[in-house]
Amino acid sequence: MNSKRRWILYAPYKRSFLVLFGTFSALTIVLVLFGVTGGAFRTVFPGSEAVGVLLLLASSLLGSYVNIPVHQVTTRRPIVQLTEVNVYGITRRIPAIAYASGTTLITVNLGGAVIPALLSVYLIGMFPSSLPYAIIATLLVAGVTKLVSRPVPGVGMLAPALVPPLNAALVASLLGVAPHIVAYVAGSMGTLIGVDLLNFGAIPDVGSPIVSIGGAGTFDGIFLSGIAAVLLAV
Repeated sequence: MNSKRRWILYAPYKRSFLVLFGTFSALTIVLVLFGVTGGAFRTVFPGSEAVGVLLLLASSLLGSYVNIPVHQVTTRRPIVQLTEVNVYGITRRIPAIAYASGTTLITVNLGGAVIPALLSVYLIGMFPSSLPYAIIATLLVAGVTKLVSRPVPGVGMLAPALVPPLNAALVASLLGVAPHIVAYVAGSMGTLIGVDLLNFGAIPDVGSPIVSIGGAGTFDGIFLSGIAAVLLAV
């Protein structure tokens, strides 16, 4: 595969887990429609919280298929070719790409990195008073996810899916200021920082043909953080 392509498309999960993520999204939308939660998003998504939350979850889920190449590094171990790997009970699909020996292509995932980063900036802009609390929460989540993340040969850096959203929701609730905003920013940005960015130097030791920042190793935690944020929006 040519590393100069503008993007790379592949499904990071088996269909069963995509259905599971879709089911979580549908249940969240139902809760918003019936007014059980989501009310705090009225100023974030003017007109209809349900439509806004649906667009948020759908864009993240569909965007998980898109990876944007940004860099290529020389590995310090042989490339491991894998198509599927099960870690923490989740089977992830990894592209079996034939690269020249000793190179890893680093990409940025659209649904797991680009969209969450842009939305985090937008949310902070809508609620500027939440910025210091979001920073504190993000640093705490990043620290915890850094501790529980680990390298998986042929895949990259992975962390348990439930750690980021539960940690972000707990910290946001304790801080008590715009918890839905703080939970989303901390859960998404804290995961990216703790799992991917703080472990960036370890990428050459993973031996994977492709590593996606915000992709298969961290997307589930980031996506579930979005759902946790909606559930906190009371």
